[in-house]
Amino acid sequence: MTGILLQAPEPRLVLASQSSARRAVLAAAGLVFTAEAAAVDEAAIKEGCRAEGIPAEDAAMLLAEAKAERIARRRPEALVLGADQMLVCDGAWFDKPADLAAARAQLLTLRGKPHVLVTALVAWRDGRRIWQHLARPRLAMRDFSEAFLDAYLAAEGEAVLGSVGAYRLEGLGPHLFRTVEGEHSAILGLPLLPLLGFLRQHGVLLG
Repeated sequence: MTGILLQAPEPRLVLASQSSARRAVLAAAGLVFTAEAAAVDEAAIKEGCRAEGIPAEDAAMLLAEAKAERIARRRPEALVLGADQMLVCDGAWFDKPADLAAARAQLLTLRGKPHVLVTALVAWRDGRRIWQHLARPRLAMRDFSEAFLDAYLAAEGEAVLGSVGAYRLEGLGPHLFRTVEGEHSAILGLPLLPLLGFLRQHGVLLG
């Protein structure tokens, strides 16, 4: 009911993602939306960006736009949000781990180091991009023991496989860190405060 009171009935808001974390961020803010998965070959786009030496920030924006555009082409009347997030540590890009063994190896690589979560958000409507935003939360992991890591992974299980960092700050992830800088929702994959400002400017939300 909160979303109905704050949000105009039109345009319809569509999230071009099936990410449970992003859906939770929008739902917690009271927004009324639908979520649709965008069939985008993310691996191919990332590989092309790497081959061309494109920075992670630009690669994340390209991915976010590709997702938004894919849904917007079949939902031109809607306001479509596309998002992408890339983890960068020591110049290397990290993807979602394939399994718990890969998650363990990734967390050992990140242990004791800072990394950046490059988080891109794009809005499409009426066949064109009308807004974009880039956030760069910075997090530093503590030098945890392997015994702790094994206990952490046993407790979290396969839930960590849905994150580029193999952690969930909405779960037990905070135990991994010594410092966290940036908007919490951006760390979860969707910068909420800039998005709300954009939606107010466009009359989607009450000002």
